[in-house]
Amino acid sequence: MDGQPTDEIQWKPKHNPWIIALSVMLATFMEVLDTTILNVALPYIAGGLAASNSQATWVLTSYLVSNAVVLPMTDWLGRTFGRKRLLIACISTFTLSSAICGSAPNLGILILSRILQGAGGGGLQPISQAILLESFPPEKRGQAMGLFALGVVVAPILGPVFGGWLTDNLNWRWCFFINLPVGILAIIASKITVEDPPYIQRNAKRKLDIIGFSFLCLWLGCLQVLLDKGQEDNWFDAVWLRWMGGLSLLGMVCFIYREIKTDNPLVDIKIFKDKNFSIAVFEVFVVGVVLYATLSGLPLFLQTLISYTAYQSGLAISPRGIGAVVGALIAGRLLGIVSGRLIVAIGFLLLAISSLQIGFFNLEIAKINIVIPNIINGLGAPFVFIPLTTAAVVTLRQEQIGAATGLFNLFRNIGGSIGTSMVQTFIQRLAQAHQTILAGYYVPNSTNYTDRFAGIEGYVSMMHGSVTGTAQSLKIFYTSLINQANLLAYMEIFQIMGWICILSIPLAFFLAKDKRKPQSDSVSIH
Repeated sequence: MDGQPTDEIQWKPKHNPWIIALSVMLATFMEVLDTTILNVALPYIAGGLAASNSQATWVLTSYLVSNAVVLPMTDWLGRTFGRKRLLIACISTFTLSSAICGSAPNLGILILSRILQGAGGGGLQPISQAILLESFPPEKRGQAMGLFALGVVVAPILGPVFGGWLTDNLNWRWCFFINLPVGILAIIASKITVEDPPYIQRNAKRKLDIIGFSFLCLWLGCLQVLLDKGQEDNWFDAVWLRWMGGLSLLGMVCFIYREIKTDNPLVDIKIFKDKNFSIAVFEVFVVGVVLYATLSGLPLFLQTLISYTAYQSGLAISPRGIGAVVGALIAGRLLGIVSGRLIVAIGFLLLAISSLQIGFFNLEIAKINIVIPNIINGLGAPFVFIPLTTAAVVTLRQEQIGAATGLFNLFRNIGGSIGTSMVQTFIQRLAQAHQTILAGYYVPNSTNYTDRFAGIEGYVSMMHGSVTGTAQSLKIFYTSLINQANLLAYMEIFQIMGWICILSIPLAFFLAKDKRKPQSDSVSIH
């Protein structure tokens, strides 16, 4: 970091870094939890507000759109208004809008308040990550990122479980009201412990790049709507979705051109010239795809094919949180002992193993066989995430960390949106393809089919009569056909996720080495 002022190099926060970490992670955990806590509550929200299930999904989409727009511009906001002020403003906005969401009398008010909530929550992850990276010395950043991983990896896993319990035992509105005490506590803690580093304190206020901001909103807003509504309206067969795709592409190209040419960029995208940062961002994008694909696909599999309730499916995948906690503790410590690149590779290998295990589930799967791959998956996620968060900034200057964390979290979220969309699309389309193939075996000239049908028809006819028995037998066979087609579709998508992880392993070894000498309890990548 040659050429930086001496006070920046030697700057240390007044309070213990771990106290600061707990303060900022309280808000981050709350925000990330909200990205999945409503998934199981959507049918109840629709019923409570007299809306259709399709209309209720805008409760999720509106949050994700505003959240995505704010993420990359967090660095500009932090430099302009001060990172501490921005953190407290984001927590306050998120908490206040949570109260409005919980009290919303109709769907329109709920969607508007979710937009406000997403805007407040969008800045929390990158601000928290930047504060942690700057509050801890470089050799202890791995431990700090271990704590950060507990928020961004464990919270989405616990969201469906927590949301299901609140909805079943209280009311869907408590999915929002639960944020109030947490938010107030986070505001007080951040007010006391968080402070801005010198380069933020003396940074001159900069004008907002309105043109760049407009292109950013066009790009990410249209992209998020496309990903969220694509399968519902058959993707590009719908004219309005073709417009969404075209406008998103136009917005992205114009935004990149504007940010390169302007002297006052909203987002410093030139940091993508740093090879190490670009590799880390691509890898975390893949992590987002895989984690959210399995996180959204597995509950659907359990509920639609194994007849689990929403709460039961949440409990079945909750051991993933145990694996994530253990993985975060181990990975944070290992970063001073073994190469961070090796840890990333091991993490992707664990994710691949768990995805492939899930990819061989069947309709008679025992609960223990659901728990084991979920624990392995939870263990692998922080093994990838923690080294990547430290590797992403290890070759950057201190003043670039804010922009880096915003972009890093943005691409993880985009990956998550794409992973969720892939599951929704592939499950339906692959199921249709497998149904067509399997139907070829349900023909009169198939001895296996006729023998089995005759046996079932004879049994059902004894109970309901010959006419009803034939109809009921056909229904049983058709239901079996649909279930088998859906099972094969789920197996295929999870196996695809496993192979994506395997193909990502070699790229981990292109991450840069940290030349700093680790201390005895250090956690830097080397």
